[in-house]
Amino acid sequence: MGHREDLLVGAKRALYEKGYANITARDIVAASGTNLASIGYHYGSTKALLTAAMISSMEDWGEAVGRALSEPDGDGDAEPMLRFWRRVIRSVQADRRLWLASVEALTQSEHDPALRAQLAAGVHEGRKGMTALVTGRPEDELDEPTVRTVGAVQMALMSGVVTQWLTDPATAPSAEEVVAGIRALGGPVLGQ
Repeated sequence: MGHREDLLVGAKRALYEKGYANITARDIVAASGTNLASIGYHYGSTKALLTAAMISSMEDWGEAVGRALSEPDGDGDAEPMLRFWRRVIRSVQADRRLWLASVEALTQSEHDPALRAQLAAGVHEGRKGMTALVTGRPEDELDEPTVRTVGAVQMALMSGVVTQWLTDPATAPSAEEVVAGIRALGGPVLGQ
């Protein structure tokens, strides 16, 4: 790897270990084994490097979530909705730093148009992926209204459950509780 790649890896490591708001250029240099001048040479600024690290981290997060939600597991006997929520919760437990980085990326995107654009594109792709998982249909066969309804609601539910797991894992709902809650909401929402 060259200095550019080393810097990106070091910035991502610092992001996971310290959080965006607490990273200094010296932290990145220490984690990457490079020097301060190489940040300016390869990225122009520490902020630009951190934006690249956030975007790369979000790509890693997307890949990790995609794997976690689509790989076969030992829950083959469970219904699909329960399997889905078990996988989400396992992913938060296994990849906590990536999930936290996604939250930090969201807050930082308010001040960084490039990061915001990347996250917005990721939200659309996430909705499509959620819709495909829920409906069992391939992404390329989904219509936009279904993606904007089913996918958006599924992402909203997932964001809420994930937030609870990141904030207080001891009292966060289990997969079984999430499914029971969805079912309980289904009656009143559907007028039943």
